[in-house]
Amino acid sequence: MAQHIFRSLRHRNFRLFYLGQLVSLNGTWMQSTAQAWLVYRLTGSGTLLGLVASATLVPHLIFAVYGGWLADRFSRRRLMIIAQILAMVQAIGLGVLTVAGWVQAWHILLLALMLGLVQAIETPVRQSFISQLVPREDLPNAIALNSSMFHLARFIGPALAGVLVAWVGEGPVFLLNAVTFIAVLVSLTYLRLPTIQREHSKTGVSGLWSGLHFAREHNLIRTLLLLVASVSLLGSAMVVLLPIFVVQVFEQGPRTLGLLMAMLGAGSLSAALLLAGRRDFRLLERRVAIAAISMATGLVLFAANPWHTLALPILFVLGFAGTTVFASSNTLIQLAVPDELRGRVMALFTISLQGMVSIGQLILGAAADHISVTMVIAGCGISLFILGGILARFLYRLPLAPTTA
Repeated sequence: MAQHIFRSLRHRNFRLFYLGQLVSLNGTWMQSTAQAWLVYRLTGSGTLLGLVASATLVPHLIFAVYGGWLADRFSRRRLMIIAQILAMVQAIGLGVLTVAGWVQAWHILLLALMLGLVQAIETPVRQSFISQLVPREDLPNAIALNSSMFHLARFIGPALAGVLVAWVGEGPVFLLNAVTFIAVLVSLTYLRLPTIQREHSKTGVSGLWSGLHFAREHNLIRTLLLLVASVSLLGSAMVVLLPIFVVQVFEQGPRTLGLLMAMLGAGSLSAALLLAGRRDFRLLERRVAIAAISMATGLVLFAANPWHTLALPILFVLGFAGTTVFASSNTLIQLAVPDELRGRVMALFTISLQGMVSIGQLILGAAADHISVTMVIAGCGISLFILGGILARFLYRLPLAPTTA
């Protein structure tokens, strides 16, 4: 069973990419955790904490489409290398300012925005790059393993950051993150890739928006993108509002918050590994529909639940359902899109996922200041149930996609 789950690692290119990304992602999560702690330590402002978090995500709404366009016109490996170097420079700058004692809140906000711009370009490039590392029959497995890598780093990185911040402070953590980029740069350098001819005939706006035109005409891709956007917008309530819920409803502290976040991550990791173990991808679009409805139901149940112990299994289900929607939709879209449009279509996926999360965090965080956090989460669950139900009906009425790997 384990051999089947990790079968994409048999391929040298993907193995190198996976290991390099795993090291780098742990560093990224370490920096994110240390950065949040630093912002709150300097300012004591929850609003500024939300602004810094959003500064990393908002650029995806505007610039991800340019990243997808670049991915379809130029070497994806070269673009990845440039993006990693820029992210390394950002980490070094933040680390030096912090270690020297010069760092101020506006420095952190500006550097977070810089990182967001880099990631907005890099994310669709990385998503589309995976198809060059494995044969088509192993692409769904590689996508699922890539998702599991993200959630594994989400476990390890923050835990390491907590220990290191207490031991040496935030600045050395930022500098350590800069060092982790060496791993991914080395892995990208040693990949053996065939030469791919890029299509340069379409330039300007027509070429830039070709992915949008393709997605609009493709019923499955269009519906999946709308569903991912809905889950990202409304499901993000869980992560951004969980600290408030823990204090106001459960009347617990940071230890309970950590446990609840761990259960959310455990559900996500389990879903990614389950998808990696699949051999047959028929009816996967219907599983996406079921997962969206399950997430909506879980949000309503969570809002109605006053006990933190009962919240643990609910959060596991929410993490499982959310990752099932995102990773399975990623798989179905990549199996359906031609390679010459892969970057631009995956840019739309990035906008639907990361961009909508940033909007959701801003809107729902502000809403929680004016109405109860319970009502906000319940409202998100009910809204997602309605939207998800409509889109699930479309998915069930579509002809079955030929997605057997």
